[in-house]
Amino acid sequence: MNKQNQVLGYLPDETPSPLKLFLYAVQQVIVMFPATVAVALITGFQISTTIFASGLATICFVLITGRKIPLYYGSSFSYLSAISGLLAGDAIKSHLSQETLEGIAAWSNGASSVIPAEAISYVQFGIIMSGIISILAGILIKLAGVKVVEKILPASITGPIAMIIGLTLAGTALSDAAPKALAEGAASTVFNSDWVWVVSLSTLLSTIIFTRYLKGFLGQIPLLLGAGVGCVVAALMYIIGGESMNIFRTISGGSDAIFSVPAFTFPKVSWAAVAAIMPIAIATIPESTAHMYQLDIYVNDLAKKKKSDKKYNLIEKLHLNLIGDGIGDMISGFVGGPAGTNYGENISTMAITKVFSVSVLMAAAIIAMIVSFFTPLVNAIYAIPQAVIGGLEIYLFGAIAAQGVAIMIDKKVDMFSSKNIAVIASIMVIGLGGNYAFGGNIPFFGLDIPCIAGAAVFGILINLLLSIGEKKNSN
Repeated sequence: MNKQNQVLGYLPDETPSPLKLFLYAVQQVIVMFPATVAVALITGFQISTTIFASGLATICFVLITGRKIPLYYGSSFSYLSAISGLLAGDAIKSHLSQETLEGIAAWSNGASSVIPAEAISYVQFGIIMSGIISILAGILIKLAGVKVVEKILPASITGPIAMIIGLTLAGTALSDAAPKALAEGAASTVFNSDWVWVVSLSTLLSTIIFTRYLKGFLGQIPLLLGAGVGCVVAALMYIIGGESMNIFRTISGGSDAIFSVPAFTFPKVSWAAVAAIMPIAIATIPESTAHMYQLDIYVNDLAKKKKSDKKYNLIEKLHLNLIGDGIGDMISGFVGGPAGTNYGENISTMAITKVFSVSVLMAAAIIAMIVSFFTPLVNAIYAIPQAVIGGLEIYLFGAIAAQGVAIMIDKKVDMFSSKNIAVIASIMVIGLGGNYAFGGNIPFFGLDIPCIAGAAVFGILINLLLSIGEKKNSN
């Protein structure tokens, strides 16, 4: 059985040995770290607090779901425009001190990387209240049953949603794989040369080769090994080429202290923040549902290969997933972290490595929380070159999209059905077109609709409309 575990991986209720557990967990932290930190940097939230919040919310999520669902909770990009719009608008300015207003202005101008704690406190209230949406959705599904979800969100919707989640991130992956100098006319460095591709491509190709050819334990940490190869290549370039070839990153204005407690803040009531942020939670429900369908397929496929007698009906626990997501938002918001959702990057990592152990996700969450207290650890993970992260992202984001195809294949979606084609086509074009034409938010009657949310809602409505008068298949 041990040999079989090494070859095939771990099911949700299986636990690897301590050393393997640790390495699998570190791999999960590395893949979640870039997006979670990016959300903190874009929104002006504290990096260490955001990392701590993701770990704490993940632990609570796992416990709330009875240790049945292996998902990592991280900061969501869906809320970026709502938070930025709230801080840029006049809705909460009357509640803020002059010092805080000046701090927001400095952050907007790029003079500061963090918004003042008072402003974060008002945003937190909106984040906490947004969790109610996911919790109510989970309760509704518990009462109405999963069959209702499958009617509203069939595979012809969740599959394309998973695809656009991955494909809308394609630009991010390539931008990270070949980051450019910020200013034109800057000194000649690796960033404005083609050498940066050496790092990203060595990371990507080594990860793919490790995934394909390594067996046993090493075959289950290909992303960790691939990141290591990329860092070694980057280090060799630095040693040979000097400072002009240095692509390792540093956090500007970071603390020099070894041990530093994250900057926790507490929420302040703001109904303007609720109005701006709470509705965005609707966008994460189809996304989270698609993730559950992905997990259900891959976990049961592994169980079948391992000849396990257990049936892991994860999709029947969708209500727990949404309730856990909502409580995760509340916990993250309460300590000063951004709103979030379960991460496609971590799901792709599990799908690639066949390690679905809930214990690994718990260990990853604990490691993230520990990292948040130790500045050198935060800096060390953050220092991983962006090109290395980009190399991993090309694989991970592509895997998310591929899992969307797997959902439709597994559920035997009829690709010759005019209804299914209409639904899939609408979701794909609105989701991808909204991302590339409008930068992710589609202007619609004075609103900025996140492209994934807009595509999901339109797909749901079209599917329901075209289902009117449809005869139920008795087979």
